[in-house]
Amino acid sequence: MADLEVYKNLSPEKVERCMSVMQSGTQMIKLKRGTKGLVRLFYLDEHRTRLRWRPSRKSEKAKILIDSIYKVTEGRQSEIFHRQAEGNFDPSCCFTIYHGNHMESLDLITSNPEEARTWITGLKYLMAGISDEDSLAKRQRTHDQWVKQTFEEADKNGDGLLNIEEIHQLMHKLNVNLPRRKVRQMFQEADTDENQGTLTFEEFCVFYKMMSLRRDLYLLLLSYSDKKDHLTVEELAQFLKVEQKMNNVTTDYCLDIIKKFEVSEENKVKNVLGIEGFTNFMRSPACDIFNPLHHEVYQDMDQPLCNYYIASSHNTYLTGDQLLSQSKVDMYARVLQEGCRCVEVDCWDGPDGEPVVHHGYTLTSKILFRDVVETINKHAFVKNEFPVILSIENHCSIQQQRKIAQYLKGIFGDKLDLSSVDTGECKQLPSPQSLKGKILVKGKKLPYHLGDDAEEGEVSDEDSADEIEDECKFKLHYSNGTTEHQVESFIRKKLESLLKESQIRDKEDPDSFTVRALLKATHEGLNAHLKQSPDVKESGKKSHGRSLMTNFGKHKKTTKSRSKSYSTDDEEDTQQNTGKEGGQLYRLGRRRKTMKLCRELSDLVVYTNSVAAQDIVDDGTTGNVLSFSETRAHQVVQQKSEQFMIYNQKQLTRIYPSAYRIDSSNFNPLPYWNAGCQLVALNYQSEGRMMQLNRAKFKANGSCGYVLKPQQMCKGTFNPFSGDPLPANPKKQLILKVISGQQLPKPPDSMFGDRGEIIDPFVEVEIIGLPVDCCKDQTRVVDDNGFNPVWEETLTFTVHMPEIALVRFLVWDHDPIGRDFVGQRTVTFSSLVPGYRHVYLEGLTEASIFVHITINEIYGKWSPLILNPSYTILHFLGATKNRQLQGLKGLFNKNPRHSSSENNSHYVRKRSIGDRILRRTASAPAKGRKKSKMGFQEMVEIKDSVSEATRDQDGVLRRTTRSLQARPVSMPVDRNLLGALSLPVSETAKDIEGKENSLVQI
Repeated sequence: MADLEVYKNLSPEKVERCMSVMQSGTQMIKLKRGTKGLVRLFYLDEHRTRLRWRPSRKSEKAKILIDSIYKVTEGRQSEIFHRQAEGNFDPSCCFTIYHGNHMESLDLITSNPEEARTWITGLKYLMAGISDEDSLAKRQRTHDQWVKQTFEEADKNGDGLLNIEEIHQLMHKLNVNLPRRKVRQMFQEADTDENQGTLTFEEFCVFYKMMSLRRDLYLLLLSYSDKKDHLTVEELAQFLKVEQKMNNVTTDYCLDIIKKFEVSEENKVKNVLGIEGFTNFMRSPACDIFNPLHHEVYQDMDQPLCNYYIASSHNTYLTGDQLLSQSKVDMYARVLQEGCRCVEVDCWDGPDGEPVVHHGYTLTSKILFRDVVETINKHAFVKNEFPVILSIENHCSIQQQRKIAQYLKGIFGDKLDLSSVDTGECKQLPSPQSLKGKILVKGKKLPYHLGDDAEEGEVSDEDSADEIEDECKFKLHYSNGTTEHQVESFIRKKLESLLKESQIRDKEDPDSFTVRALLKATHEGLNAHLKQSPDVKESGKKSHGRSLMTNFGKHKKTTKSRSKSYSTDDEEDTQQNTGKEGGQLYRLGRRRKTMKLCRELSDLVVYTNSVAAQDIVDDGTTGNVLSFSETRAHQVVQQKSEQFMIYNQKQLTRIYPSAYRIDSSNFNPLPYWNAGCQLVALNYQSEGRMMQLNRAKFKANGSCGYVLKPQQMCKGTFNPFSGDPLPANPKKQLILKVISGQQLPKPPDSMFGDRGEIIDPFVEVEIIGLPVDCCKDQTRVVDDNGFNPVWEETLTFTVHMPEIALVRFLVWDHDPIGRDFVGQRTVTFSSLVPGYRHVYLEGLTEASIFVHITINEIYGKWSPLILNPSYTILHFLGATKNRQLQGLKGLFNKNPRHSSSENNSHYVRKRSIGDRILRRTASAPAKGRKKSKMGFQEMVEIKDSVSEATRDQDGVLRRTTRSLQARPVSMPVDRNLLGALSLPVSETAKDIEGKENSLVQI
C-alpha cells in the first residue's frame, strides 16, 4: 500500500472532480476470458463504497466493494489483456482492478486516456483512505454503510421512502419477530415529518435506533449509575475498573470516551454518558473480545527461530485447486501482506531459458520466476520487517538453476546477505529480531564432503515436499489423432464438475471429499470418452487412456519402483501398503532419489537447509528444515510426539498438505502445533475452518507471522496426549457467560434467502488446543429471533495449556433435521479480555454476540472430574509415565504402523469416566427443552454404547447437559461415587499400558 500514500494528499478539487465523474458513470468495455468485450456503464455508488455496473444479469451482485479491492494497475498488465493482440487497444485507456480473496481481475477499457486516468486516481484515493483508518473509524464507517444499504434494499420502489409494508418485510429479513402492533407504534413515533405514512432515511435511522435499544446494556448501565439513565465520569471509571478489569483508568480517559461516543450534546456538556453513548462504546473495538494490545508485536522476538510458530503458505501462487486453477504473482503480495512469512515457489524449466512457477504435471497456468521474485521483493516487508522464508521447490536443470540464483541475488541484493546476523550462542538459529529485513532461502545444499571448487553435485530429493504423486500426474502423449486440446478440455470439464459437487458440504466439516474417488471418476470417464471418439483408432498397443496418465486415480495395492528423470539407488524390496498415501509413506524404504544441484543456488541456503528424514544426523548442528506430508507427520505425532517435540527445539519442521488434496482443502494444523512444528503450511486461497484457526493463531502478536511457542515446548518435554500434561503448572478456568446476540443473519446458504424463516439461533463454544483441552459446549435454542436473542447462560471450561489454546464461537440456526451455520469468530485464549465484551462474527458487518468473560487460575491437586470432563482414565490408573527417549534418527526412519484413522485430529484413548459422566450430545438442543440436572447415579448408568458418541469426528469432547449455574471449582467428587464404579481397573490399566509401550517401541 506504499504507492497509495501520494493519493492521500490530493487536492479537494481534484478529488471532487474524480468522484463526480465516477458517480455519474462511464461507458467502458469489460473484457472477459474467451469472449468479446462487453460495453457496460460503470459507476460509483452515492456512498462511495461500491463499484457497480449495468446492465447485468447478476443484478444486485454486479458490484465490487472498495474494501475488497487489492490493487489497481494501469495499462495492459493482466493475463486477459496479454491474450489480446498488441494493436487492439490503446494501453493508456486500459486498467485492471484486482479484488476478492482469489485476486479476480476486472479488465476495463475506456474511450480515452483521460477517463482511465480519472478512474485510476479516484479508486486509489478511496483505497488510500480505507488503508489509513483506525479500527474505530472503520467500525463506524461499516456501520453507517450497513444502515444505508439496509434502507436502500428495503426501498423496493426506489422512491427514497419506506412505507409500513416495506418495514414489515425488512423486519422479516432482519430476523425480527415483533408483533405488528409494536412495529406500527415505533413506525408512527419515528414518522415526524409532513409526509405521514412513510419514513425518510433520517426517520428510518431513528426507527432503527428504537428497535435496536439494548435491554441488557441498559440494565448494565443502571447497575453502575445508581439507577440513573447515564453514567458520570466517576461511575464510568468504576465500571471500567471493576467489570472490564482495566488498570490506570484516569479521569481524562473517561472524558475522552464521553467525547468520542456520546451522541447528545447536552450530555457532552455535562460530561455524562447516556445509554446511546454507552451502547456505542460497548460496541466499539475498545470492548471487543480481542486484546487491543495484541494488535502490536508484544512477544519476545530475540529467541531462536525454532521457538516460534511461523505463518506458512503452501503452493502460494495458486488461486484455486491444485489441478486447474490460475497461478498469479499477486497471490504472493496478498499472503505476505496478511502476515504470512514462509511462501513456496515451485520452479520448473521454462521456454527461452526462463524458469517458470507452476504446479508440475497439472493444468495450472505458468508464471515467470523472475516476476515472482520481484513481487516478493516489493511486498515482503510492507507490513512488518520480520524475516521471510522462501521455500524453493527446485525441479530445474542446472542451466536454469543458475538463472534462479542469478535472479535471487540480483533482485533481493542485501536481503540475502546474512554475514552480519548475530546468532548468539554457537549451534543456535538466529532470532526473528536479528533477521529483520532478511530473506532466507529454504532449499537443498551441496554436501560438505564436496570441495568448494565443485560447481555442481547430487543431493537427495527424498523430501521433495510438493512432488505430486504419480497417481495425480497428467502425462500427456498424443497419438491416434487425439489432440492436446481434446484431452485437456475433457479433463477440465470433468474435474470442474466434480470439484463443484465437492463444495456442497457442511461449512464446519474439516474433512474434504474423497479425492481418490474424484481421480478414479475422471480416469474412467476419460477412457470412455476416448473410446467413443471417432478420431481414436483401435490399436494393439496399450490403452491410450492409460498412456495419457500414469495410472491416474488407480489405487495401487503394491508399491513399485517408478521411473523418473532422477538417478535412483534401489535399497529395499517393494513393500505391501494399504495406507491412503502408500506411495509417499513408504518411499523412504523403497529407493533413494537424487537430483543435480548447482553451487550458486546451494550457497544461497544458510539457515534453512531442506533435508530428508534419513539424512538427519544428531550431531548437534542446526539449520535443517525437515519436510513432512500431513499423513507421514500425523503418524510421527501420534507415536513419538515427545521425541518430535525435542527435535523441534533445535530444528525447523515444515508440514504440507497431502498430494491428494487436489481441491486445495486444508488439514487440521492443531496436532502439529501441539508437537512444536513451526512451519505448518496451508492453502491460503481456501477459506474454511482450518484457515480460520490459522488466521486466529497468527492474529496475535501484531499479525507479524511469528508467534512464540510456550516455554514448555522450547525446553524440556511433555506428552501432549496425556490427561494431565503439565501437572506442576496452574490451569486456567474460563467462565463464559453468553448473554445475547445482535443482528444475526440467516444462514449464508439459506434456500429461500432473505425470504426464509426467521432463525432459531444457539451458540456453540469450542476450546481447541491440547487433546485434553478440546471440548465444546452450547447454549439452548432461542426460537424465532435472530435480531436480539437472549440466552443468559454460563459455560465453564478448564484449560491446561492456554498459551496454545484457541476459543471458537459459532452461531448455528437450529433446524428439526439438523443445523445451519450462521457465522464464527476464533480467538487465541491468551488474547481474551475479561469483562463484558462483544464477539463480532468474522465477515459479517453487524452480527455479534455479547458475553462476559472471567478467567481464573486453578492451583493445587484438583479432582479431574471438576477440572475438565475430558480428563482421561489414564490418570486415574497411574498409567502416564515418562518414557526413555530413543535416538533422533529412529524417530523418522522407522516405518510407522498404519494409523487407524487418518482423519482424526487426535489419538482417541479409551473413554474416560469424565466422558461418561459429563457427556453432551453433538446434536443441537431441542427447541424449548428445559435444561435438567442429571444425578450422578443416573449418569453412571448411561450405557457404554451411548458414551461412544461423546467425541465428534475431530476427537473433540462434547459435554453433557448441565444446569445454567456453573458448578463451583471447589465442589468435591463424591467418594461413594468413585467407590461404587465397577470398572475392570486392572484389565484396563494393562491394556492401556501395553498400548503405550507399543507406541514407544515403534
